[in-house]
Amino acid sequence: MRTHIVWDWNGTLFHDMEAVLGASNAAFATIGVGPMTLQEYREQYEIPIPRFYQRLLGRMPSDAEWLLLDDAFHDHYHRLSVACGLTDGVRELLDAWRAAGHSQSLLSMYEHDRLVPIVEGFGLTGQFLRVDGRSGPAGGQKAEHLVRHLAELGEWVDPARTVLIGDAADDALAALNAGAHAVLYTGGSHTREKLEPVGVPVVDTLAEAVELAGRLAG
Repeated sequence: MRTHIVWDWNGTLFHDMEAVLGASNAAFATIGVGPMTLQEYREQYEIPIPRFYQRLLGRMPSDAEWLLLDDAFHDHYHRLSVACGLTDGVRELLDAWRAAGHSQSLLSMYEHDRLVPIVEGFGLTGQFLRVDGRSGPAGGQKAEHLVRHLAELGEWVDPARTVLIGDAADDALAALNAGAHAVLYTGGSHTREKLEPVGVPVVDTLAEAVELAGRLAG
């Protein structure tokens, strides 16, 4: 069976941290929290997202505050993200992985109905056996979504020969829960210092991540 990569989208294949930061600062303003720099954001960010807001507020946001934060973030992100592009080298890496006879899919916690047209707009849909975004409420963790994603892939994919490449500690926790491997990339939402304690390989480029994936699950 082929080695399979499950790619994360936001902060991994899609280089959108400027949009994420701008949308986050707009959301913070709705509850009286001042803006962050990108470095501050990457040092503080946490999944599940309500826990991130708890850290900023010193308490869990109320239901009303959560709705304000979530709505403000997504409204601004949809506007700002249109200026974002793919991470350097993504097209070549996806092409080379397929040409080597391996398979890949895409799993994101971004809303499915918004994710699919963006992936299509970049001409990437044909690279993947499956493209799945989030269904259901925002702010949760990836583990249950990954289990469902792998189940839908069925006989095409063996979790033991699967590597999830993402930019958040939650990506690695989801992979380990599903019996898969993980490699974490430092170019997205978390600093290296936040990623290393998870105990999976941490790399600074997606090219390194793909090379490691071949060794981990090959």
